[in-house]
Amino acid sequence: MLSGLAGLPVATALGQGVSSRGVKPQPRGKPSGLPFDACLTDVAAKAGLTAPLIYGPEDHKAYILETVGCGCAFFDYDNDGWLDIFLLNGTRFEGAPPGTSNRLYHNNRDGTFTDVTEKAGLTRTGWASGVAVGDYNNDGFEDLFLTYYGQNVLYKNNGDGTFTEVTQTAGLINPQRRWGAGCTFVDYDRDGHLDLFVSNYLEFDPAKIPKPGENANCNWKGIPVNCGPRGLPPGSVALYRNNGDGTFTDVSVRSGVAKAQGSYCMTTVAADFDNDGWPDIYVACDSTPSFLFKNNHDGTFTEVGLETGVALNEDGMEQAGMGLGISDYNLDGNLDILKTHFADDTAVLYKNDGKGNFEDVTNSAGLGVETRFISWGAGIVDLDNDGYPDLFWVTGSVYPEIAKILPTYPFKSPRIVFRNLRNGKFEELLDQAGPGVAAEHASRGCAFGDFDNDGDVDVLIMNLNEPPSLLRNDVTGNNHWLKVKLEGVKSNRSAIGARVTAHYGGKVQAQEVLSQASFYSANDSRLHFGLGSAEKADLEIRWPNGGTERVSNVSANRLVTVREGAGIVKSNAFSKSLSYH
Repeated sequence: MLSGLAGLPVATALGQGVSSRGVKPQPRGKPSGLPFDACLTDVAAKAGLTAPLIYGPEDHKAYILETVGCGCAFFDYDNDGWLDIFLLNGTRFEGAPPGTSNRLYHNNRDGTFTDVTEKAGLTRTGWASGVAVGDYNNDGFEDLFLTYYGQNVLYKNNGDGTFTEVTQTAGLINPQRRWGAGCTFVDYDRDGHLDLFVSNYLEFDPAKIPKPGENANCNWKGIPVNCGPRGLPPGSVALYRNNGDGTFTDVSVRSGVAKAQGSYCMTTVAADFDNDGWPDIYVACDSTPSFLFKNNHDGTFTEVGLETGVALNEDGMEQAGMGLGISDYNLDGNLDILKTHFADDTAVLYKNDGKGNFEDVTNSAGLGVETRFISWGAGIVDLDNDGYPDLFWVTGSVYPEIAKILPTYPFKSPRIVFRNLRNGKFEELLDQAGPGVAAEHASRGCAFGDFDNDGDVDVLIMNLNEPPSLLRNDVTGNNHWLKVKLEGVKSNRSAIGARVTAHYGGKVQAQEVLSQASFYSANDSRLHFGLGSAEKADLEIRWPNGGTERVSNVSANRLVTVREGAGIVKSNAFSKSLSYH
């Protein structure tokens, strides 16, 4: 959320929320005039997603805890082939309104959802942060791990539509109160069991927090605001090894991740950034250097964010890392990183050289035109199925008080879409991507997935003190697509960490199955490839345990399920007749 000025004492860093560069936007070039064959429309109310996200009061924020918000998940909890929705929720210091809870919505397959929270056993109130999805006990049903200010929670999916809270029996009770933030399942030792990595934002005690305006860290542009994160003690990271019997062991010290100190940790993503076949872990950090933990293949990690180029921006400045989009935007077979930041700064795009070294290409890629908003959940996703991934992120301020004094910094703001121009550059679409993009909200987490099984990527968005948005994507034209669902056998059942490299129409694109991304959220685990005019694709699959296999001449416009060692075991050809627009 916030950034200081590198090399300056906190007191002279101009207080909370100041962009590290005070960036002025680059001038916008002449619009390309190219058509954009995707339109995003908010259908949340029609779909039955009407319960609001409660997170602090609406008109002011006395504490930083009230500002951050939480994530959401697209996941198929009952294995019926249709994405269900899980929404986290918060509370208020004076007490949450009646009925406030996390919510699970079952997909009715007709464009609507049914609230099954109580039946599923997922009713819970508190300051929720992040969600990670993964089958930690390899029973074929996706489980949930949730972070909180207070105590994190592990829910085991019973396979019958219900969940059981197993935090204590799994050995995941925190001895002290922590502010849990990002979290991800990851099989870091490749033993076939999903381990758990958790970040903690900062140490928060409302009894000890200064009041708004009380010091330099409690002002923004001369206006008193809630304090932090600058001036507050930073959090830490933790790694828990899965023992294979339903329990976890804290290996934070043994693995080396506990050595990383001094940053305000937020969203976490586990993926293989250096192409060595082992999952690394990237942590977006607020106002401080971000962390990249390189997997040493022996149960330990080394933090290499600074030397690999992803701790700071190209100017060597700290930024306000919040959300992360991970994918292959330039079609070179490597995983790139999109990271979102505070107002008066750009989001940053890091290009991967294939060896885990990154170059900040934000300005050369055309992202420097957008500096207006505080930005959160993000994704590198192909919205129009042209075979070139686009960029999407959501925005919203942390200061409802500011807009009354500085209307150029609104509390609610639109979503952002940058269309891939296919030459390493992007173009911001200000009014071409649909009414769901232009709509203004104070958004936080978002998740990407095809909830209506019509062959495009839809977006689920959390809005502070409002119901969520569900942006249904309607793609026109004749572009093709392919979805790939992976099932591990020797590897973890969820295939988290598996890499699929698709070859189509002379192009190559890599994606990995992730447990968390965006901002504190979990995307559809079915990997979606836009194919453009290509009608077939060849797939290379590298499983989490290191094994590889190839599947050739896969026809477009279908979902294929690939089981480790068995190839394609199911192929579903979606059609417009399945959609219900």
